[in-house]
Amino acid sequence: MLRTLLNKASLTIAGLMSGTSLDGIDVAIVHIEGRSVETNIKLLHFESLPFDEEMREKLKRLCTIEHSDVAQVCGMNFAIAERFADAVIQTAQAANISMDDIDLISTHGQTIWHIPVADESDRFLPKSTLQIGDLSVIAKRTGKPVVGDFRTADIAVGGQGAPLVPYGDDLMFRDADKGRILQNIGGIGNCTALPAASADGGMIAFDTGPGNMVMDQVVYELSQGKLSYDANGDWAAKGKVHNGLLADMLAHPYFQEPPPKTTGREMFGKTYASAWLVSALEQGLLHEDIVATATAFTAHTIARGYQAYILPQCSIAEVIVSGGGAHNRTLLLMLADLLPEQAILTSDELGISADAKEAILFALLGNAFIQGEPNNVPAATGAERPTILGKLALP
Repeated sequence: MLRTLLNKASLTIAGLMSGTSLDGIDVAIVHIEGRSVETNIKLLHFESLPFDEEMREKLKRLCTIEHSDVAQVCGMNFAIAERFADAVIQTAQAANISMDDIDLISTHGQTIWHIPVADESDRFLPKSTLQIGDLSVIAKRTGKPVVGDFRTADIAVGGQGAPLVPYGDDLMFRDADKGRILQNIGGIGNCTALPAASADGGMIAFDTGPGNMVMDQVVYELSQGKLSYDANGDWAAKGKVHNGLLADMLAHPYFQEPPPKTTGREMFGKTYASAWLVSALEQGLLHEDIVATATAFTAHTIARGYQAYILPQCSIAEVIVSGGGAHNRTLLLMLADLLPEQAILTSDELGISADAKEAILFALLGNAFIQGEPNNVPAATGAERPTILGKLALP
């Protein structure tokens, strides 16, 4: 099986992404030819399969110190792997693609906890990360080889294990004449700055902070569980940003840290969002003002990250947004106001689905693994050297 994969001139790969937003599983079936800068990509089909509310809320609890336990983590490692396997099979059926025609599955897994910086006070808390969704379960259920657990190899060579998307961003979006920032807005926001190919300097990448994570939790609680997100940013559009609360949020130490840096639910998840919401309600803010302020928080952290760490070093003409946040019109308008010298686009406008982009990127990471090609970006993660990320499970 491995010999066959290695000898093929092209691969059909199902890339799986389940991010910090915990909204569901994205599956992109991608036809890939070549390697490195000569990689050619064709998206064959994409599906986004939502988690049911019970699974979403259980995952949120697993991502908190207060409510997680080893039995739940152990069980969910297998339960979500079964869900990943089903998602690939369902997507292949929807695309009228036989599972026999899929060569490989490449999965991000579901991040439960991420420690990008070692705890100096506890030798048992080194840099580390945990993504669940057991690779062997997916392989046995689908009958396909599975590559996953990409982040750990980067941490093993001194990196923070994130962001991983710069590898694919560079392959898909580098322009000869224009500097670009690729901004993904999932649960967490992450950016990749790509100087024009003709310019000096390398890429810069880091997590900008919360993407949809705080907004979604606030909307969920304010709507008493009836809504999981602010569709199109319509609720935020009705409100007014509370500048005092926004300033308090922007004072968080994470935003003063220089890259490389990464974050996640352990810092900005349910515990953070719920506590902030209590504070906002105690001050008597209208619900629409609370949602507007949470939305502005994401916009300002993105723009400030650029202004502090990218724009002084790199000429940027375009910001290309992907992920669920690309559908939030209020958020995009806020970004446009904060970044008047850059055009704000979505990746759809360049022919790459904003929803499918990260799943495509994981297909690319899987292809690089099979090709024996380093697929981390040390400038983004802080790793000591390029290395091959991923582990393989056979059916």
